[in-house]
Amino acid sequence: MITVRKLLALFGMTLVLGSWSHAALAADRAAQLAALHAADDAWVVAYNAGRVEPIVRLYDRDAVVFAPGLRPLRGRAAIRAYLTKDDAEFVRNGLVYVLDGKRDGAVSGRLGWVSGNYLVKDKTGRIVDRGWYFSVSRLEHGQWRYVRDTWNSDPTGAAH
Repeated sequence: MITVRKLLALFGMTLVLGSWSHAALAADRAAQLAALHAADDAWVVAYNAGRVEPIVRLYDRDAVVFAPGLRPLRGRAAIRAYLTKDDAEFVRNGLVYVLDGKRDGAVSGRLGWVSGNYLVKDKTGRIVDRGWYFSVSRLEHGQWRYVRDTWNSDPTGAAH
């Protein structure tokens, strides 16, 4: 027969294990969110350097990009074609894309999202555009890949 002492011990062990697994899950989510932000940072570094292929590899093969003023870009080939033209013009004009540090995001299982603000600066450091971005990513084989990505200029010029 189970005694009160055994029940209390079992309950205590359950609480300890539950709090440990909750802490481990929270730490894993924080690490995964940091990995999502690292992917955004890698996107920016490659874009500013005019390197399209590293950017394309950050997207899922069936990803959809909702670029301002365009029909949705479906799949890596369409994303590559868009970025090849867009990034070459961006670099040729001496512009620099910067994430402003006010980022948000969350992870749940194999899905995650991030959002934040960006700035575009010219050669003199003057801000020529600012806006927001939002993406949804999926974790596959240890790598976060964008499945949906969008951004847009802020017509008021105000940061979010």
